[in-house]
Amino acid sequence: MIWLTIAIIALVLSLIAVGNCWANLPQFIVDLTHDESASTSVSVLIPARDEEAGIHASVTAALASENIDVEVIVMDDQSTDRTAEVVKNLVDVDPRVRYAQGKPLPDRWNGKQHACYQLSLLASNDRLVFMDADVRLEPDAIAKLVTYQDTHQAKLLSAFPHQETGTWLEKWIIPMMYYILLCYLPMGRMRRSTSPAFASGCGQLFVTRKSDYELAGTHRAIRGSRHDGIKLPRAYREAGLSTDVIDGTNLAKCRMYRNAREVVRGALKNATEGIASTRLIVPFSVLLIGGSVLPLIVMSSAALNRPAFLVASAAAFLGHLPRAWVCKNFRQSGWGLVFHSASVLVFVGLQWLALLQSWVGVRVKWRGRD
Repeated sequence: MIWLTIAIIALVLSLIAVGNCWANLPQFIVDLTHDESASTSVSVLIPARDEEAGIHASVTAALASENIDVEVIVMDDQSTDRTAEVVKNLVDVDPRVRYAQGKPLPDRWNGKQHACYQLSLLASNDRLVFMDADVRLEPDAIAKLVTYQDTHQAKLLSAFPHQETGTWLEKWIIPMMYYILLCYLPMGRMRRSTSPAFASGCGQLFVTRKSDYELAGTHRAIRGSRHDGIKLPRAYREAGLSTDVIDGTNLAKCRMYRNAREVVRGALKNATEGIASTRLIVPFSVLLIGGSVLPLIVMSSAALNRPAFLVASAAAFLGHLPRAWVCKNFRQSGWGLVFHSASVLVFVGLQWLALLQSWVGVRVKWRGRD
């Protein structure tokens, strides 16, 4: 009887994930068009620290934007490589590119937030696009994002670029961002409310107006944060402003990390501002492990208990279904689906490790900074 009870619990937890994902997918993957008659000027703002390898591609992709007037400003955040040289060469070729040397990092500021704040002061246009240096825009991306933002009156809009992955741990862990978002954020309620509880976004690509940005407190409001994907939307919502997040698979692409070490450090550096908090880590651990791992445990441990085995089998199928939808809709590797349960265990384990590190005062360095 105990195994059947556990199997039923696993089934309920898997149904929560699959039900939310089913409801959220059509709200997240939206039809994007652009108003060809509208004339909009946009400042693309790129913070860059040691981005020599990719900054040229990022800037040139932004310059290729269609149906929009762009200026691209790159803030060199105390780089130690050839980032400045690469950007200055682009300035010589295209007058729409501007190079700025970042000021030394003040106390209690995160490097990216400080660079973004400085960039906002240099922007010539009211419409701001904050973009990571490893993002590559499609030519129609900004025009479509601006049209969507104006149509839906989102004061802060973010889009998830197509997440490129190479190594096995990237394929396991990176798509978990889609899984968490779609399975556990009620997107309908998020769009109907400005409650900070529904704050969510993708820090790789934000679109806003300068007036709204200033009303939300600018990046000064999240000066010490490493997780602008959550913290910047929360700052807007705390100011009573709406935020939205949509799929940007066909708008841009990004490869965040290049190896397993970067994946682990990247997951640890900002986890305590997300799931790895004392308030969220236990319920999310139960939801994730209960819906994706527990069914397999029941199946292997109660194989001779037919009712429990059948219920657990259904739970296992349902628990993996959202990951299958993630693979299909966002062009992610099938290996993530095959090893989904292992991915969940690694992901949850990293959250607990991040929380333990925060308790003992260990802070993961990123880009040479604490």
